[in-house]
Amino acid sequence: MNYVSAENLTKSYGVKVLFQNISFNVNEGDKIAIVAKNGSGKSTLLKILMGKEIADNGNVVINKDIQVVLFDQEIDFDPNLSIEEFMMTLNSPPILALKQYHHSLISNNPDEMEKAIADMEIQKAWDLENEMKQILSQLKISDLTLKMGTLSGGQIKRVALAKLLTETRAEHRHTLLIMDEPTNHLDVEMVEWLENYLSKAKITLLLVTHDRYFLDSVCDIIWEMEDKNLYVHNGSYATYLENKMIREDNLNATIDKANNLYRKELEWMRRQPKARTTKSKSRIDAFYETEKVAKTDTRKEGLELDFEMKRLGNKILELKNISKSYGNNALLKDFSYSFQRGEKVGIIGKNGAGKSTLLNIIQGFEPKDSGDIETGETIKFGYFSQKGLAYKEDERVIDFIREISENFPLANGKTISASQFLRLFLFDDQTQYSPISKLSGGEKRRLHLMYVLYQNPNFLIFDEPTNDLDLPTLTVLENFLQNFQGSLIIVSHDRYFMDRIVDHVLAFEGDGKIKDFVGNFSEYRESRKSEAVQKSEEREKNKEQGLDSTANNQTSTNNQQPLTKKKLSFKEQRELETIEKEMPELELQRSKILEQLNNETDYEKISKLSSDLESLSEKLESHEMRWLELQELLS
Repeated sequence: MNYVSAENLTKSYGVKVLFQNISFNVNEGDKIAIVAKNGSGKSTLLKILMGKEIADNGNVVINKDIQVVLFDQEIDFDPNLSIEEFMMTLNSPPILALKQYHHSLISNNPDEMEKAIADMEIQKAWDLENEMKQILSQLKISDLTLKMGTLSGGQIKRVALAKLLTETRAEHRHTLLIMDEPTNHLDVEMVEWLENYLSKAKITLLLVTHDRYFLDSVCDIIWEMEDKNLYVHNGSYATYLENKMIREDNLNATIDKANNLYRKELEWMRRQPKARTTKSKSRIDAFYETEKVAKTDTRKEGLELDFEMKRLGNKILELKNISKSYGNNALLKDFSYSFQRGEKVGIIGKNGAGKSTLLNIIQGFEPKDSGDIETGETIKFGYFSQKGLAYKEDERVIDFIREISENFPLANGKTISASQFLRLFLFDDQTQYSPISKLSGGEKRRLHLMYVLYQNPNFLIFDEPTNDLDLPTLTVLENFLQNFQGSLIIVSHDRYFMDRIVDHVLAFEGDGKIKDFVGNFSEYRESRKSEAVQKSEEREKNKEQGLDSTANNQTSTNNQQPLTKKKLSFKEQRELETIEKEMPELELQRSKILEQLNNETDYEKISKLSSDLESLSEKLESHEMRWLELQELLS
């Protein structure tokens, strides 16, 4: 079933053409990722499909039998509504039936309740409320009485995401789900849950994301928007990169041929008399087409800079027994670490675990409760925070960077200009002379990044640098950081980015505990898998030994004197029966997860399985302990 057809779409803002004469189709079951540089028109294209923008030329036909749902960066909400009230503002028939049913319970009107129950049956809405609460729970939203106006930006986005997924689930119509950077403000566990949810769901999806592992797991089609065109790639992110390289090689070969022809035709043009025949006019037209191809600029500046950083001394940064708490919530407990020259450290953990707090304490922005910090005299921090950029509305991009310096120093004694440095980070000449206020949100993030790097620090601290950055910029940033000779701390939920950059992980595991792990992000997750399997095996061993010991004790007691069985209460008897029924089922589930873990190589799935195994083992252990207690009562 065809959902959307677009033909020859063109959209411009002033003199800037975003895309020109692009055509595409979206069919039922497609899961499509859009890849493009910020400012290329990704968000604009999504708004055109939503009917919020109008194309300059071309046609978009949306099947009348489908609903288009958008998860946007900008979220509208009434701050006075509770989370539950916000969730219930959905207008889908199942949600309306659920609201009417709740109202009938309050009014206690038999006729109203009868009609409400009938509507619930028709709309298949009985399980919807539970599913909605489960989705909220997975996104770490538990108190539904909180007012929307009291939530943080990340919490608002997670509630909005839960609402969108509930709406998609509630609608019985065919739905095209459009998502713009859904993983921003989600920690790794939430990203993995959403990844698993979307990859298994029978939905049609159009997605903009910078998370390459997420993209590969969820999507099987990639739309690349570049140079005003749209290219379709079937397959993974690696396939897209390969196709892009082949296309660029072919383009360069075409340009080389056009250059050779252009030189010959240019001589002919110069010799031509003023009088033009029809034949010569045709050749002249062909000459201008050849000239256009020959002058195509495909140069991509490589990021191979040898920086002239301020030299790092023997002492870099040393943290000694740092502690920090907010009330009873301990974020850091006696944490010590000595940063080395050139070390690239990744900091990971759940939202609210204290990652950003540690960065602020290191830089003196926030007081510590106890401990000492020793910073080397030669250290110059460069801090990329989540707060965004402060700028004058009418200030041009190039002038903003030149305020720091006209030139950037290289180790060989040479320099590159501010304009050249901006070009390395994908700011073309036209954008450099545009007001900052005209930039897209992603372009402003990229400029903020440039502002930090251009000050030539020797110790970089990045707090979620990948949020709202496009994939081309991320590739440039990764190349930059791999060549960076100074020290680096990164807080990020972007697994692919962390794997490419960091060689050491500090994992916030809760209650002020920080695990020091040598290796990258994936290696840390693998170690967690091994620990989970080992703990499970130990529990199994302890359980067998404990049951054997109990059995032996009971046998010994039986030999000494007859036992008088006590009666359990009705409630205890039911509890025992339930436990004895559930324990074999839990054992079976546990065996299946262990088997999956032993055969699994995908670390995102390993993390999910490890978490499931830990929860299951704890539940099984609790059942076993309670079973023993109830058996004691019977003896």
